[in-house]
Amino acid sequence: MGTKQKFDGLSEDYDRYRPRYPKEFFRTIAAELSAFPETTVVDAGAGTGIALEGLRPVLGEAARYLAVDVSEDMVDRGREKFPDVRWTVGAAEPFVEGLDAPVQLVVAAQAYQWMDRPRFVAACVRALAPGGLLAVMQNNRDYTLSAFLDAYEDLLERHSPGYTRRYRDFDIAGELAAGFDPTGGHVGVFVLTWRDRVDVADFVHMAASSTRVRRAIDHEGAGFLDRVRELCGAHAHDGRLEIAYRSELFLGNRG
Repeated sequence: MGTKQKFDGLSEDYDRYRPRYPKEFFRTIAAELSAFPETTVVDAGAGTGIALEGLRPVLGEAARYLAVDVSEDMVDRGREKFPDVRWTVGAAEPFVEGLDAPVQLVVAAQAYQWMDRPRFVAACVRALAPGGLLAVMQNNRDYTLSAFLDAYEDLLERHSPGYTRRYRDFDIAGELAAGFDPTGGHVGVFVLTWRDRVDVADFVHMAASSTRVRRAIDHEGAGFLDRVRELCGAHAHDGRLEIAYRSELFLGNRG
């Protein structure tokens, strides 16, 4: 199943129920870019524009925003939210490689693991102006702090073909450093832990927006979501679940 097909049809639940990124991350990015008189931003693997929701308030409407995603459904939803952004349906790597002028910021939020990562990092290094940034952001459910999340990961590993909870366990900082250190730049890592309380129904909707859950449904049928609801019900208190997150921001600064 190609990446485009993985995400098509998920945009409504994805946009409504996915957790947003910590505001501190966007303030950190804005501070790093404050020396630039003008800013062009590329949101790579933009989905429905969730990262743009945090970027636009801190970078301002004067910045120029470009967004690219492989899913036409996601891009359609993004255009509804941000019609002034220049949206493109396509893969991030050739889009960044084809930029005709230097940009100040490239963002990959919850998308880096889907990419040809060495190609993407190399493209960003070439596309960024000196002092420009590649920001890789991700929200990770912290199953080490939650019996519910640990059980949820067990459920996915048993029923979603090919899934492992460690699918993001690679050295992002090291991969960025391989591209940015030779420019005289550097890589910064920022981590925040936080908790959210969500209704069971909202968690199930969020789960339904996941390609990992979609694989389980394709494999077992829509009844898989009943398994998710049953698990949620066993761990909920007053109809709500506490979700522990570990959010990470990796900033590659081009020298």
